[in-house]
Amino acid sequence: MALAMSVKRLVFCALLLAGCTPVIDPAPVTVAAEYNGRQLAQKCAGKDGWSDPAPPAHVYGNVYMVGTCGIVALLITSKEGHILIDGATEEAAFAIAENMRTLGYNPRDVKFLLSSHEHMDHVGGLAELKRITGAQMIALPEAKTSLETGQYHPTDPQLGILPPFRAIKVDRIVKDGELVKIGAVRIKVLATPGHSPGGTSWAWESCEKGRCLQFVYADSLGAVSADNYRFTDHPEYVATLRDTIEKVGSLAPCDVLIAPHPSQSQFFQRLSGTEALVNTSGCKNYANAARDRLKTRLAKEVSQ
Repeated sequence: MALAMSVKRLVFCALLLAGCTPVIDPAPVTVAAEYNGRQLAQKCAGKDGWSDPAPPAHVYGNVYMVGTCGIVALLITSKEGHILIDGATEEAAFAIAENMRTLGYNPRDVKFLLSSHEHMDHVGGLAELKRITGAQMIALPEAKTSLETGQYHPTDPQLGILPPFRAIKVDRIVKDGELVKIGAVRIKVLATPGHSPGGTSWAWESCEKGRCLQFVYADSLGAVSADNYRFTDHPEYVATLRDTIEKVGSLAPCDVLIAPHPSQSQFFQRLSGTEALVNTSGCKNYANAARDRLKTRLAKEVSQ
């Protein structure tokens, strides 16, 4: 078993092109220690609003949580510049930038903006954050039109229940399996459509004190829709979602799973130490739960 896991890690690292090289974390150790998950969990206790302000928290190595009580936004740092994944709501954009400053990072050093899926609770703040940082927006082609118009794709199951968001110009189109590189950071693009047509997950390695962990920021896998939408009327979309669930479930190694909403991966509990941050079955468990929810949703529709 140990040999098999070692081989998997070597393959993963090869795919990330030198992903086993320790990633430099320029933040002072005192800052990382001060802004920990316990403080975040306490501040957000009983709160899960998409724009509810939250203090920043050090996750591991060069990874930081800079989002809100209800939405994850991750800052991944390097000496050559930083990457921000997701921007929460437009209302939360300033607080996200301020969280970076609190940690000792200049928002102008953020070079790339990434997103999980093109819904206003995750990308609504990206246009303002792009203005603040001057960073390039990177996205799959399936997400480009929605991002640049602020409107939802006609096939999005949640069409009609989410308000539009402030449009953001996409500077670079990427494809499944491509690497986003800056300094020693290598983030792999994973096309994971289903929750939205342009859903994207991201995988990378982060190291701390000689220990390297494989991170997966997996997009939402929930079959969420407008009240009048029936997944059973859209078998092709269901097939796409099923493929994505299997893809996420098969990702390995997957030491640290993080999802776009903190509750989806018990993120705050794991940051605060009440649950383990590392769970090598995280991706598998996340996919299993999504598969069960989809099965329940389809059965309910058939019975109605």
